[in-house]
Amino acid sequence: MIDVSVIIVSYNTAELTCAAIASVYEQTKQVNFEILVIDNNSTDDSADMIEKSFPSVRLIRLYSNKGFAAANNIAAEEAEGRYILLLNPDTLVLDGAIDKLVNFADKNTEYGIYGGSTFFGDMSRNPTAGWNMATVWSLFSTASGLSSIFRKSRFFNPESLSWWDWKRPRRVDIVTGCFLLIHRDLWNRLEGFDTRFYMYGEDADLCLRSAAINRFCIIVPDAKIIHFGGASEVVKEDKMIRLLTAKVQLFRKHWKGIKRKYAILMLEMWTFSRMTVLFFISMVKKNNSPSFHSWKKVWYRRSEWETV
Repeated sequence: MIDVSVIIVSYNTAELTCAAIASVYEQTKQVNFEILVIDNNSTDDSADMIEKSFPSVRLIRLYSNKGFAAANNIAAEEAEGRYILLLNPDTLVLDGAIDKLVNFADKNTEYGIYGGSTFFGDMSRNPTAGWNMATVWSLFSTASGLSSIFRKSRFFNPESLSWWDWKRPRRVDIVTGCFLLIHRDLWNRLEGFDTRFYMYGEDADLCLRSAAINRFCIIVPDAKIIHFGGASEVVKEDKMIRLLTAKVQLFRKHWKGIKRKYAILMLEMWTFSRMTVLFFISMVKKNNSPSFHSWKKVWYRRSEWETV
């Protein structure tokens, strides 16, 4: 019996994907696993390199880019494990992380979705392994800059886990899709990702739908990975527009009425305030700040993300 099906969606990340696959093989010794790589119509030689380097990997080639959510759904239909593990191509599994996560899940079946600890390439803590759902207060705190000023404050930055000591498992609202373990029966019940989320937000939506049927999320700190982040995204403003689009989609789906309108207004305020602050910083420093120009483009392209 296969315990866990590891699904990796690859897009123009040949070397990173191969490194991620190698780390799964090197670090997973206690549980039976299979690896499914779904190539999202890469324009480099990702698929060929993976097929040549890892003949035991189940490679699925797509001939158009379906997006992250749809690609995972396609691969999950082929998966045979008791659990499905979503793993980003720009990650490295550390210290038996998959073994630890599956073993914890087997002993704590009351939860539905499990995540681990994520680190940057220099092994500094990356607190985005999970987070809490936005609230009216957290959106104001973000838009006003309070969450940036007081990054490690649970009060001013409540969505983030940057205040946590990461010593014991903790229930969270959302587990990041870069390293997300879910019971196969729960995945089927939720019908996988909502494919209206092209990139970003699909993991948050999945976790919120899971919590709605009392299958909550938990972070297991001992299960550790490196997540380099952003390997497939080239232009900063394009990444931010995708992120904001996903946030708007999430609020439109899970919030209603005036609360939904407030959320979108706060996203607009956040974008405008970032652009404004960076403008004044560039004026004081008398430099042509790339960050200012990126946020300026995000602001002027807001019709692309605020009306989805």
